[in-house]
Amino acid sequence: HGGMCDAFREDVEWQFMTGGQWVSHPGGDGVNYRVNICKGSSPIVEGIEDFDVCSEQYYLHVDPAVEVLATTRFPIVSYYHISNKEVDMPVAWTKFWGNGRVFYNSLGHHDDVFDKSPEAELLMERGMLWAAEGKRYAKEHGLTTERFENTAKMY
Repeated sequence: HGGMCDAFREDVEWQFMTGGQWVSHPGGDGVNYRVNICKGSSPIVEGIEDFDVCSEQYYLHVDPAVEVLATTRFPIVSYYHISNKEVDMPVAWTKFWGNGRVFYNSLGHHDDVFDKSPEAELLMERGMLWAAEGKRYAKEHGLTTERFENTAKMY
């Protein structure tokens, strides 16, 4: 759910870890929109086609280093803080944080999104499995956190 990128707003390190920061959901809840899968971006989205949902459409500030798995297109709306042109916004992405893996998915403000959309459910399931497998991968490949230890502030 999108709340992952709306938590700890004052914690810059959290924002770097998650890969984004929630800004707004223009139109509120109950917006009908299309989720566009980024074909070939990851095995997580393999075989998943574009699909429609009815939920909150999240406007986010996104780290350009994330691997975008799916996007949505915001329409032109007359609202004071929204772009005056159509914009494509990431809906789901992955990234690495140290030896760990991060999966973000803005879908699921209400859990019925997954009941109504098998594609949304599959995206969430595969993304969580991918993130969970990161610890095993790090252990199997002898990865340690020593390479990330640094006393300098990076932000």
